[in-house]
Formats: sequence, structure tokens, C-alpha cells
Amino acid sequence: MSLLRILLRRDLLHHPRSSTQLLPPILTFSRSFAFSSVEEAAAERRRRKRLLRIQPPRLALNRDPPAPPPPRDPNAPRLPDSTSSLVGLRLSLHNRVQSLIRASDLDAASAVARHSVFSSTRPTVFTCNAVVDSMYRAKRYSDAIAHFHFFFNQSNIVPNVVSYNYLIKIYCDMGNVDKGLELLQHIVENAPFGPSCVTYRHLTKGLIDVGRIDEAVALLRQMLDKGHAADSLVYNNLIKGFLELGKLEKAEEFFDELKERCVVYDGVVTATFMDWYFKQGKAMEALESYKAWLEKKYRMVPSTCNVLLEVLLRYGQKKEAWAMFGRMLDDHTPPTFLALNSDSYNLMVNECFKEGKIDEALATFRMVGTKGASKPFVMDIAGYNNMIIRYCELGLLDEGYGMYKEATSKSLSGDVSSHRPLIEAYLKAGKFDDALSMLHKMVDTNLRVVASFGIKIFEDLIKSGKVVDCVHVLLKMSEKDPKPDPMFYEIVLKGLCSAKELDEASNLIGQMVNHGIGFTPSLREVLTASFAEVGRREEIDRQLNTNNWGHMPRRPPQRGGFPHSSPSTGPQFFRSQPNMQPLSNNSMPSGHTQGVQVSQPYHVAGFNSGLHAPALLNNTAPYNHGEGQGLSSQVSGPWGHSQVSGSPYIMQNSDPRSPSSSYDNGHNLPYHGNVPPYYHGGQSGLHQIARPSGPFPANGSQYTSQISSPYSGPPRSNATPEVSYGSAGIPQSNE
Repeated sequence: MSLLRILLRRDLLHHPRSSTQLLPPILTFSRSFAFSSVEEAAAERRRRKRLLRIQPPRLALNRDPPAPPPPRDPNAPRLPDSTSSLVGLRLSLHNRVQSLIRASDLDAASAVARHSVFSSTRPTVFTCNAVVDSMYRAKRYSDAIAHFHFFFNQSNIVPNVVSYNYLIKIYCDMGNVDKGLELLQHIVENAPFGPSCVTYRHLTKGLIDVGRIDEAVALLRQMLDKGHAADSLVYNNLIKGFLELGKLEKAEEFFDELKERCVVYDGVVTATFMDWYFKQGKAMEALESYKAWLEKKYRMVPSTCNVLLEVLLRYGQKKEAWAMFGRMLDDHTPPTFLALNSDSYNLMVNECFKEGKIDEALATFRMVGTKGASKPFVMDIAGYNNMIIRYCELGLLDEGYGMYKEATSKSLSGDVSSHRPLIEAYLKAGKFDDALSMLHKMVDTNLRVVASFGIKIFEDLIKSGKVVDCVHVLLKMSEKDPKPDPMFYEIVLKGLCSAKELDEASNLIGQMVNHGIGFTPSLREVLTASFAEVGRREEIDRQLNTNNWGHMPRRPPQRGGFPHSSPSTGPQFFRSQPNMQPLSNNSMPSGHTQGVQVSQPYHVAGFNSGLHAPALLNNTAPYNHGEGQGLSSQVSGPWGHSQVSGSPYIMQNSDPRSPSSSYDNGHNLPYHGNVPPYYHGGQSGLHQIARPSGPFPANGSQYTSQISSPYSGPPRSNATPEVSYGSAGIPQSNE
């Protein structure tokens, strides 16, 4: 044993507590499992997290790759979209369609949804259902059916049970219940889901409406056999049907069956009994039925309570109605339980307005519960809209505008029903400045102004001398999507011409050209006549004949595509297009035996805009070889050649987006000078044909023609099929 170990052992035996103090620092071997500070502990945690991020996971060390997912069975039925698919661009599309529906512009909503089917952002089943439902609520049944077939049969979008329920409801309202029953059978046999209780609600109601109540009873039994719960509204349809037939005992039998199957049933059934009793003049029995329902102390949803309120108010039972409304206010304890909604307030407020109690209506609008646990109802925009409409009907415009200001101050975004009543009331009262102000606010809120409403508003404003102000509103509308109806431009332009405001009309025409809005023949006549009176005929012709690319429209080529001759004038050529720039032939030798003389600039009658190159040179200029030697060659067709003089003409197309071709030049023609570029107009912008300078060797040598296109937009397809629209607005190809 070394001397050092002996000394250490002796010191440990004699000085056990201070042994570490006797050792030199270099011989102290101690390890601490704690940190000296919180910062050190945090730094150590961060270091370990960095190591964990750097080190690969255990699954990455596994050499066996994960097994691929099993292939999808092509025979398996496709499932409809889930709510998780309503995100991103598809959610934006859905919101845009819904905003158009809320603005009552159903045609624009339909167009946006139908056109999106052919885009990369296809609509979800929820967007399609919204369009179909909007058509149904507008009583446009044929359009709703056509949209259903377009979306789900032609466009390969998978419908869900809500889609089928809408179509069944449409057929039942049209009286074609058999079609609805066929759809039910189709769902049972083919759909990856089963029918819902709503499906049976629509079918039972439709069968009862056409007098087939026995089939409705059988359908109820089928619903119960398939494992569905006893639905109160399905039973209510049967009870109502038997009551209308005067079979009270049968109705009560189904009511007793419902109470046996359901611990809590819907109060709509009680409202049905009350309504029938009131019609029979049995008010006592109706109130007894109502009190029996109250004794059960059910906490019903607002829709059920609203039905009971409506029945009580309809038959003059105002005391019971106000008592029930007070109970609803006391039971309103969000977020635990929502006992009423804005429709509940609207029922009571409208009753006050009907009786002429305007102050009481406002007090009802602001009523809250009296119990300590109850909370005030946060009014939505529907409640404010109802107050605005009622005030405008009575001519109380200041009070109506005050409700509008109160709604906007509470960050409630107003809809069409918030602005339209005030605008119409202001126009009726002759307050055109206030109407213009509200119209500006409506446009600023990005609300759609439908054609039927906008035409009437613009006509009234123009009659009052506000035509220039209409231009400002229309320009603001054109900055938003979707664009305003073309009829608005026509009405305003005719008003500007009548008021001799031609400068404003010229600016508005420029906006129409930029947005690609056409001009009707009647509007062209009015504009041409108005501008011709002040000597501005050329200006209006240039504006009306300019497309949104800044070019004049192409004239269609004459049949044949070749120059023809007449005995008196000799060869005749087509007139060059208005957007073709005149070219000078000063840089070409004229009259030289071996020179090339261009006697006409190129006339491009049409070309393939999808290739961005002049692919259809239907009628170009003749080339004159020498003095008075006539036609030697002519270029025509898609960079082809014509054998006019038996000598084809070489051209090479250098555009990378279109095919190239070359043609042999068999003439001994040296090339002299710089030929100025040729410009031709069209939908794809200006194309420049630039020829290089310098002599070319003879005997079949080639020279090239480079085609460059300054257009940088997306390529356009040249094979656009003709499309016609049916009565429902569904696109149908004519190919």
C-alpha cells in the first residue's frame, strides 16, 4: 500500500468530519446531483431537449419500412365530405356563396357554385346543399331539382343524407310523394348511410297532405323497426293528420304511444292539440292541454316555445303568452341553457307594434329576466333588423336609423335586411342624400346589391338628379366581387347622357371595358348619338370597339381567305385590322430585280391564341419579286405556304410555346437592309416578327423569322366548346 493511501486512511479515522477540508483541492473527488441555481437547471433541460431533437427516433432506426396502406376497394361506396374538408379555399368559396344567398342573389350564388365545379377548388357537399336549399326556400322547385342533379349526378359530388332530405322535401311540397319514396328506397339500397328522422318527417307530412295517412302510419312503423328513436315531430304529423280528419281518439292514441316511448316529448305536439281545440271553439280544452304541459316543467328549446307563443298570440291568449315569455327570460342562463332567441323577441315585439304600442315594443326589445341566475339575451342582427323594418313601416326613420347605429356599435355586421328597408324608406320620404349614404354603407359592407333592388334605386336617384353620385357608387361596387349587374351600367350611362355628363360617361365606359362588360345595341345607339352631338364621335367609337386588352376587336375574315381580282382594279386584298400599325417599306429596296418588296403589311385575320403565336395567317401580304412580276409567293394557313408561284417560303417559328416549321426558299434572292418589324394585334397581345439583316446566300438557302411575344399571361385554350344554358341555368355542352 502506498504511503499516500496510508495517510488518507489515518486522517479519515481521526478526523471523519473535516477530512475533506484537509485534502488538497486536486484530491477532492465529490459529485453533486443538484444544480447550484435555477438557471443551470434550465440550461441542462434545454441541452437535453436539443439532444432529443438531434437524435433520431427509435422508429427511424427500424430497417423495415412501414407497410403501405391497403388499396382502396374500387367497388366500395364513396363517402360524402366531412366537416374537416370545409377549410381553406373551399371554406372561402362556401362563405362567398352563403353571403350571396343572404343577399337574396340566388342566381349569382348558383353561378359561383356551378363554375367552381370546373375549377381546382371544387365545392363541398355543404356548399351544394346551401344552393339547393336556397332555391327551395325561394319556391324555385325546378331549379332546386336541376341543381341537385347537376352537383350530385353530373359533377360526381357525393351527396349526404341532408342532400336527399332537401330533394325529398321538394318532391313532397310539389305533391310528388312517390318520387320521395323512391329516393328513400334508393338511400336504403345504395347509400353508405341510412335515412334519418328528418327523412321520415318529410315523407309522413307529404303522405298526409295528399290524403295517404295509412301509408304514413306504415312509414312510422318502418322507422321504429329500423331502430330509430320515437321522433316527436313524426308523431306530430300523424296526430295533426288525424285531428284534421276529426279522429280525436286516434290522435290521442298516438299521443299516448309517444308519451310511453319518450320521457320528454316536444311541446309542438301540445301546440297542435291547442290549435285544433281553438279552431273547434273549445278554448277551455286548449288551455287545459297547455296547463298539463306546463305541469311537466320541461325545459324546452326556443323553437318549441316559439310555436306555443305563436298559438297563444294567434287566438288572443295574451296573458298566457306574456307569462310564458317571462318564464323564458328567467330560464335563460347561458351557456348552461338557452331558453329563447331573437325570434322569441320578434313575436312579442311585433304584437306590440300591431297594437300600436311603440314604446312598449322598445321596452319589450330590451327586456331581461328577473331571477338572479338569469342572464340578459345578447341580441343578434335578426332582432335589430326586425325593429328597423317595423320603424320604417311606420315612417319613423330616425328611430330606425338609431337601431341601425346601435347594431353597428355592438360590432354586429349588418346584412341586406339592415340597409334595404332604410334605403327604400328614405327614397319614399324624398331624403335622397340619406338614401345615398346608406347605399354607400351597404357597398362598404361588401353586400351584394341584387338587380331588382339596384335598378329601382338607381332609377329613383337619377330622377332626383343624383346621376353623378350614382357613378361614384357604381365605381365603388365595381371594385368588389362579385361585380355589379350590367343593367346598372346601362341605366347610369343613359342617365349621364340625358344629363349631358359625357366626361363621367367616358370614365364609366372605360371601367366597363376593363371589366369586360358588353354594350347592348340600344345603349350603343344612345351613346353614339349623345357623343356625336358634341363632336366626339371618334372617341366613343374607339371606346366602344376596344376590348379589355386595349385592342380593337378582330373583324371576322371573309370567306375564302384569298385575294380576288376584278377587271378594273386588279388584285384586291383584305383591309388591315384597326389595331395593326402601318409599316414603312423605306428600308427595303424597291424595284430591284433581286430584292423583296412588300406591297402590303401583314393582315392577321386570326390566330391560335392558345399558342401565343400567329398560327392562322389567313391572308398575308403578297411578295413582289422585282419590277412588276406580280405575285410570287404568299403565306397562308398555320405557318403553311401556298403554291402561288411554285416557290414555298421559308419561315421558322421560334416561339417556345408553339411548333416550329421551316420552308425552303428556292429563289436566288439576297436580302438587303433591315426590314421593319411586323405587328399584329389579337387577344394575346402584340407579336413581333423580326428578320435579321445582311445578305443571304442563294440557291435554296434559308433565313429565319423569329417570333417573340411580350404577352406573359396564362395560356388560353383554343378549343372552347359552345355552352348553352337551360331554364335552370345549368350549363349544357353542345359538343
